[in-house]
Amino acid sequence: MKKGQLGFLTGTHAVNDLYQGVIPAMLPFLMTERHYSYAAVSGLAFAASGVSSLFQPLFGVLSDRKPRGWLVPVGSGTAALGVVAAGLSDSYLLTWIFVALAGIGIAAYHPPATSQARAAGGSSQKAMSVFSVGGTVGGAVAPSLVTVVIGALGFDAGYLLALPALVMLVLWVLKGPWMRWRGYEEAAPLVSGPAGGAAGRGDGRTDDWRAFGRLVVVIIGWSIPYVTVTSLLSLHAQRDLGQSEAAGAVALTSYTAAGAVGTLLGGWIGDRYGRMTSVRAGYLVALPALAGIVWAPWFPVLVVCAALFGAAMFLPFAAQVTLAQDYLPNRPGTASGLTLGMAMAAGGLCSPVFGWLADSSGLPSAFYTLLVVFVVPVGLALRLRDRVLPVTGLRPTPTVETADSGVSR
Repeated sequence: MKKGQLGFLTGTHAVNDLYQGVIPAMLPFLMTERHYSYAAVSGLAFAASGVSSLFQPLFGVLSDRKPRGWLVPVGSGTAALGVVAAGLSDSYLLTWIFVALAGIGIAAYHPPATSQARAAGGSSQKAMSVFSVGGTVGGAVAPSLVTVVIGALGFDAGYLLALPALVMLVLWVLKGPWMRWRGYEEAAPLVSGPAGGAAGRGDGRTDDWRAFGRLVVVIIGWSIPYVTVTSLLSLHAQRDLGQSEAAGAVALTSYTAAGAVGTLLGGWIGDRYGRMTSVRAGYLVALPALAGIVWAPWFPVLVVCAALFGAAMFLPFAAQVTLAQDYLPNRPGTASGLTLGMAMAAGGLCSPVFGWLADSSGLPSAFYTLLVVFVVPVGLALRLRDRVLPVTGLRPTPTVETADSGVSR
């Protein structure tokens, strides 16, 4: 494991996903200042998440064809540029375009960065969980940063939001010379070789699309309850249990913070007991925890169940990413793009359905339906099988151009 490189990539993940969290945090300020409707705000949310999810598999395919490490700083820089420009734009159309640009930048970052993190961490599930938590931390910091900058200084000071990306860009440029001076060698990202990669070399590294398809279905089933609970948990605490807005925020914070703990714990379990243990344990614990949220009679029970559900949902996260890459060993960028992009978008697309159900039949009905839906991915997750690749399965491409990675080898 190359801990220095992994730590650096984790920092870049925090910066990139900071902008993923900045966009939804900006929406209330845009709504207040520019008098946007709920429909207009929903359109901006789609421009960020929907466009990003559609482009992410494309960047995965591009990363598989040739190492494009430069997409890591360029992606985050583009996200920062889009966020700042959206805050300074006067028209809704320009705001939408710039928010979409930020989403594309966020999408460009993930496939090459995830492949590099896998190469730096090797077969360690803990390494991938650490990299994943970097994004969680960045997203968690975003609302506070937006409140401090835009809430206190207004959109004219939005350029301050670009400082994290600027610092990361400078560090990325300096990284290559510093590593050469210290005599370090960067782990090469996983890429497919010519003519279909290893599949054409006969070394056993074939792409298992059927198993990968099952995993995508599981992740889609994972994302639906995760996004829906995120959207409705605070309202559930207020309307069904008679709590205040502050209490609803406490429940939501417990839920999201537990996700970071679950990610790290899942990596540790995966290294010690095997990654399929973290997958199965996560889904088996998440199902009764969700039932506890649905039927919680008192607020403290809701908070405990929400925290348990958040942790359990992220126990399998790192394992699912590495498993997807091992199902498609010749296309690790594509695997990352599909599992982290389009599959994750399903939760956002289905969330309005549960919102409509909550409006028409009440929050309990929405949660009851969600619980029934979640049974399907739990059952499928228990049927997933591990895939152990030959040693050559993690073999990097022999050379990577300096322009791509910033490091000569």
